[in-house]
Amino acid sequence: MTGLAHGGHAPVLITFMMGVSSIIVGSLIDPLSGLVPLFGILCLMASAFFVNFWRDPDRPIPKASGILVSPADGHVMFIRRERATGHRPSKKEHDTGLTESDPLSGDWMPSPCETPLSFATEQRFEAVAVGDEDPNDVVRIAVFMSPLDVHVNRAPMASTIERMEHRTGKGLKRGPFLAAYKKESEYNERVRTVFLSNDGVRIEVTQISGALARTIIPWQGIGDEMRRGQRYGMIRLGSRVDVRVPAQAFTSSLISAEMNDPRHPKGQFVQAGASILFHPKA
Repeated sequence: MTGLAHGGHAPVLITFMMGVSSIIVGSLIDPLSGLVPLFGILCLMASAFFVNFWRDPDRPIPKASGILVSPADGHVMFIRRERATGHRPSKKEHDTGLTESDPLSGDWMPSPCETPLSFATEQRFEAVAVGDEDPNDVVRIAVFMSPLDVHVNRAPMASTIERMEHRTGKGLKRGPFLAAYKKESEYNERVRTVFLSNDGVRIEVTQISGALARTIIPWQGIGDEMRRGQRYGMIRLGSRVDVRVPAQAFTSSLISAEMNDPRHPKGQFVQAGASILFHPKA
């Protein structure tokens, strides 16, 4: 059954009541040359948009062992094997003067974390060429969420939230806010969450704002235990969600937009909590 996500009831009810009131006033008292009924119609249209945006349908959660479900609704932008080449510097590391600075993504130490798959802090990743694979590589799937998609995000696996950090990006007050379908948007304002499963597997999920989305709302925090498919937050308006997993542990058979498959020109469509992103390797 479809309901409304947290925070959605007030804007829906307010715009709906404003619309109904304006139409009644315009019909019974004074339409002001049709402006009052027109305002009412616009309010009702806004209410319908808010209902669509804040909708939060129930989803059948797959029960197969070891799988990871999609944290977001949307089309698969790309699937890439990557390797960490840098990490965010601590204050001590920053004072060494060895950091590298990028105008879009900020400061980096030019080396990965000591254990890259711990996702201890945000890392800089680069694509890995075929034949150059390494056990510490990750696979990243990026899901583009249009303004018409469901924007409630769900946990990919049964886990505990080990880390959650908010970054504002570079450029404007809170980030560049590049269009979410562009690769560079990964450094927009974002919330990075690390999920730790009971058997010690860590995955990283990053909620990224888009050109329109300006608010990422976590509903859970560090230390919270999550069920597979449980809601843990949402992003308002268009945006994207990136998932990074250990390449040695998971594989994916999804079709991305970069594959230029005529069956899925925008990439395969996935649903949060219901679609399988990754299968465990045998």
